[in-house]
Amino acid sequence: MKFLATCAAIMLATVAGADGHLPELEGREIVVVTENAYPPLQFIDSNGDAVGWEYDAMAEIADRLNATVTYENISWDAMIPAVSEGQYDLGMTGITIREDRAEVVDFSDKYMTSEMVMLVRGDEDRFTDAAGFAADDDLLMAAQPGTTPFYVGVYDVLDGDEANPRIKLMETFGATVQALRAGDVDLVLTDGTAGNGYVEASDGGLKIVGEKLGTEDFGFIFPKGSDLVDPINAAIADMSSDGTIDALNTKWFLEYKLGE
Repeated sequence: MKFLATCAAIMLATVAGADGHLPELEGREIVVVTENAYPPLQFIDSNGDAVGWEYDAMAEIADRLNATVTYENISWDAMIPAVSEGQYDLGMTGITIREDRAEVVDFSDKYMTSEMVMLVRGDEDRFTDAAGFAADDDLLMAAQPGTTPFYVGVYDVLDGDEANPRIKLMETFGATVQALRAGDVDLVLTDGTAGNGYVEASDGGLKIVGEKLGTEDFGFIFPKGSDLVDPINAAIADMSSDGTIDALNTKWFLEYKLGE
């Protein structure tokens, strides 16, 4: 799918918004790619529908900017290269804003800040923190290659060796949690929002242990030089100032129950 952004300048028009005006995209189509594997940000629910925080946020952004959105699905490891090459207009899947990634894609302003936590089985009693996990060579961690949890696991929990055999690489975040539940691995690192969602849905099968391992800011990604960055940043700011972001957080992190 070809990158749909045009070279024409985006016209500004007065529309409803906390600051009195937002960019007007005149019905422009935005092709968004996502992974659908990172609840509660985006995932497939029990009815087979693609839902989540980011879907609601993107619908709200499109409404405020007068745009239309279509969605495509792709694996995490292919997402940043595909967006960088202009195959899609925007990527979303709880993507941490990082300088190395910003060399190949543009980021929106952050729409969420989360903290990295240690997700384990509910009956785990062999370790209670990162140091305890690192000290036991028999314990294994699952992660997606190239993700923030992978790098935190390598450098903040283990020895800094990206080829450490104690890290089992998997294609999706959901697969890492499945491996944890099955006893194939002993730890999954995730941001606190997704981690709390899995704990709530696990009926005691999962828990979070230890101290938080740092914070990460999430943003949407675009091909370098995209003219969508400024309009979407304006919409994010508008949603933050009028309470919409807070309302989405309440809906998806407090009220919604995974698996229902």
